[in-house]
Amino acid sequence: MPGLAIKPAGVILAGGRSRRMGGGNKALLNLAGKPLLQHVIDRIRPQVAELYLSVEQPSGAVADFGLPQVTDAEMDGGPLVGLLAALRKIGPRHEWLLLAPCDAPFVPSDLAERLSKCAVSAGRPGAVVRYQTELQPTFSLWNRCLLPRLEQAVVQEKMAGFKQFLGVVQLAALDWPGSQPSPFFNINDQAALRAAVRLFEAETGVTGPCSV
Repeated sequence: MPGLAIKPAGVILAGGRSRRMGGGNKALLNLAGKPLLQHVIDRIRPQVAELYLSVEQPSGAVADFGLPQVTDAEMDGGPLVGLLAALRKIGPRHEWLLLAPCDAPFVPSDLAERLSKCAVSAGRPGAVVRYQTELQPTFSLWNRCLLPRLEQAVVQEKMAGFKQFLGVVQLAALDWPGSQPSPFFNINDQAALRAAVRLFEAETGVTGPCSV
């Protein structure tokens, strides 16, 4: 079963407050000589027709990356709000939206292709990665037809999290084979950042500083 006929839009989630990192902008962390966000951009941009950055407030700190910023400051609903704002932003130009977080430097370069094939094959309005039996909802593909139900969930039902929303919509689950480093490794704290440096060096042979 083929995937989507055209590339989806894409959005990188960068609206978290990085509390476990001690504050600051996690997207700007230095990994092997370039910002963490740049690693994700480099892997996601070839997979999408347009790429956006989801932020809580307009940010000059990430303006240099050259991505249009989608803000969710007018709503208070946790990470699910970022998805809602992004689906509203793409409007009728795109039927599908690829989601990825800003702290996953090993995100697969064929994520959109695999998710689209999974969604189309299952006849579902989207697909989410399942890795080692755990759903990874920030690595996912969503159809615009879900927008009315998502608006209801966030605005009326006050849902906040992806897994809560996945309990009321039927997306396909894409079982991703295990590998090292994990394609869905998230950098949530300083220990994870140090681990990412070691993993990155093992994967690429590139060394570099590890700092904010």
